[in-house]
Amino acid sequence: MEKLPNILSTLRMGMAPIFLFLFIQEDLLLRGISLVVFAIAAITDALDGYYARRYDVESEYGIFMDPLADKFLTFAGFVCLPFLDPTQFPWWAIGIIVFRDLGITGLRIYTKRRNITLQTRKTAKAKTALQMTYLYVALLFGFLMLFKGAVGNFVLNVFSLDIFYWGMIVVAFVTAYSGIEYLFVNRSILFNSERNATS
Repeated sequence: MEKLPNILSTLRMGMAPIFLFLFIQEDLLLRGISLVVFAIAAITDALDGYYARRYDVESEYGIFMDPLADKFLTFAGFVCLPFLDPTQFPWWAIGIIVFRDLGITGLRIYTKRRNITLQTRKTAKAKTALQMTYLYVALLFGFLMLFKGAVGNFVLNVFSLDIFYWGMIVVAFVTAYSGIEYLFVNRSILFNSERNATS
């Protein structure tokens, strides 16, 4: 059981590119399977956290891999969206999300390994909730758009209203703001840790 969280994190990392490859195929069955893969990967995130807390096991590998695997799965979800419609899901907005989350995740891994505790804000939790809600809805619509008839036409009509485009703008803005706020709130801790490391 002690190694199970690390196994689940590694599995989640490996499932991210599989999901991405399957989702971008314009095939109803493959895209449906990709959503199942994504759901299973998301479940492993909850499971590895549960087992790590339940058995009080934490390793250097787990500290590094767990948050990184989470982000790789999220990135895979966002990166596949422009393949649906780049006008609704612009690449520059995806870039902001990936750049912010990868940078902050790397910083958190670095500080945690040095036993430095950074302050978190409610904005970060709101950002995560907003990202995941938007992502799940967008992925579902990406699956439904392959249906013919009324369902497919409904999705195309929703896309024509630019609802997802403006939603993407909001997600990118909140993501960027939360990253800036995170750095600002922890500026004294980060500055002192860097100064101590070089002294």
